[in-house]
Amino acid sequence: MTDAKPRHREYTDETASRGAAADSTDDGIARNDESDPRQEETNQDRSHETDDDGPVSTGAEAIARALEASGVESAFGIQGGAIMPVYDALASSSVRHVTMAHEQAAAHAADAYGVVAGEPGVCLATSGPGATNLVTGIADAKMDSDAMLALTGQVPRDLVGNDAFQETDTIGVTRPITKYNAFADDPNTIGAVVEDAFRRAGCDRQGPTLVDLPKDVSLADVDEHAEFDDTTSTEARSDGERNPRADPDGVEAAARAIESAERPVCLFGGGVVAADASDVATTFARTYEIPVTTTMPGLGSFPEDDELALSFAGMHGTGYANMAITHTDCLIAVGTRFDDRLTGGIDTFAPEADVIHVDIDPAEISKNVHADYPLVGDAGAVLEQVSAAIESPPAAEDWRTQCTEWKETYPLTYAMNDHEPLKPQFVVEAFDAATADDTIVTTGVGQHQMWACQFWTFTEPRTWVSSHGLGTMGYGLPAAIGARIAADEAGETDRDVVCFEGDGSFLMTIQELSVAVRENLDVTIAVLNNEHIGMVRQWQDAFFEGRRMASEYDWVPAFDTLAEAFGARGFRVDDRDDVPATVEAALDYDGPSVIDFHVDPEENVLPMVPSGGANGQFALSEDHL
Repeated sequence: MTDAKPRHREYTDETASRGAAADSTDDGIARNDESDPRQEETNQDRSHETDDDGPVSTGAEAIARALEASGVESAFGIQGGAIMPVYDALASSSVRHVTMAHEQAAAHAADAYGVVAGEPGVCLATSGPGATNLVTGIADAKMDSDAMLALTGQVPRDLVGNDAFQETDTIGVTRPITKYNAFADDPNTIGAVVEDAFRRAGCDRQGPTLVDLPKDVSLADVDEHAEFDDTTSTEARSDGERNPRADPDGVEAAARAIESAERPVCLFGGGVVAADASDVATTFARTYEIPVTTTMPGLGSFPEDDELALSFAGMHGTGYANMAITHTDCLIAVGTRFDDRLTGGIDTFAPEADVIHVDIDPAEISKNVHADYPLVGDAGAVLEQVSAAIESPPAAEDWRTQCTEWKETYPLTYAMNDHEPLKPQFVVEAFDAATADDTIVTTGVGQHQMWACQFWTFTEPRTWVSSHGLGTMGYGLPAAIGARIAADEAGETDRDVVCFEGDGSFLMTIQELSVAVRENLDVTIAVLNNEHIGMVRQWQDAFFEGRRMASEYDWVPAFDTLAEAFGARGFRVDDRDDVPATVEAALDYDGPSVIDFHVDPEENVLPMVPSGGANGQFALSEDHL
């Protein structure tokens, strides 16, 4: 490991050409009889590879072959008794396996890998505790509609239900948190089942899938080429794909609503990024000069340095975004499920607006916010339909002026005077200034996550990787590992990966530093150390009369020293004057580095909309809460 690395930060957007749209119900069952030319091409490629690679002899080899045929390059996991046959087969496959320190982290790494690569990430674990340790990561991916395939070992079939050693009902446990799961009970179809689960994870509305693999099935002999059986595979592939285009009559009605709007606003969600529709969405907004706000998962779907950008809305969103949402008369919402941290009180969310809701999943239409113009389909395809149907842009010059005035009235800001503690917002801004636009940012969950959202200017899709719906503390470091490997595989070895963590969040998965060191992964971790579970402390001060029960730490480790103990490079910063040079030194280090920033423990995340409150009544100071 060396101390210096070349700094080359030219952006390449190869990943923007990948990805798919959305999907189906939670059990993944939906049918589309239309053939997909892309799938036909893939089938031909698969057949060619099968012929070249020859037959397989066991269920485990069929699994490894299925992963190869699906294009899987890397997988994250931990060995164990019931999954050992699969690992044995992977040893002679082209799939790179990254051994993580904990199965939860394997799931987070696979999740992040998928977000950056635009293809499902893959994680593996053994039965029992291995599988249950994956659960948090699977649930996290489900909440954020992230594409991921989990493969779990299982006890032999004749022991299932006997409370055998390391047995748990993985199918039952994961059914509510997966898009699709399957118990593979036949060695002759096990390869097709794995292929199908991988495809389901990445198609339509994306999400996690899981295949449970009994050890005796993995060890059993299979018929030659059985995992590529045409009948089984064709039936599986035709299941779960939707028409990407919306109903034409609905599109026409939505276009008329946009034309007549006086105060239109676009709201771009994570579905825009997942569908690789950021370019289409940006063109749409710029063509009709419509101001744009995003959800947190939608950060990067529209360049935040554009004059139309209002950044993200919701609980800790910008004041100007929340003002625009509150006063718009036409909300064009694309790829969002209107979660409660975005909407606040439903009755006060966009109360004057006609709502145009574009989403691939019909189950999301009018689930939380009533859609006056429901458009079910792929984000990019539907926006192109709507754009083609619009005959004249809305007359919204005065509205754009109003949005600009709100940006000037309610800017994101913070105070940092001499002799005061270091401010976390300053650290985020320093990293943003020192890195290129294509830098990948991962975070844990807490105050640091919100400061990263607020004070980093996101201009590219697939550069923001975080835990949104589930809010999983400890997500940031394993996500950085998955993101680093995805970027490296894309040939972007000089692209920076920066992880912001809080001290409480970092301690939940700090063991994954061993993986970053072992794999020599170039990631930079900034710990915004306030010696609190900061967001809990902030809420206790605001809503529990300042009773700081179990949110303050009397002691925290020296994270720079811990980093060195793991074999990473450690830094400590207490003074703002030391921030720029230390940031540069950490970024220049060719390997994992950790900076322990000791920041103001009393700093709060503002603005803030109290839970269930009105977005237009955001608090700008603690006195407003």
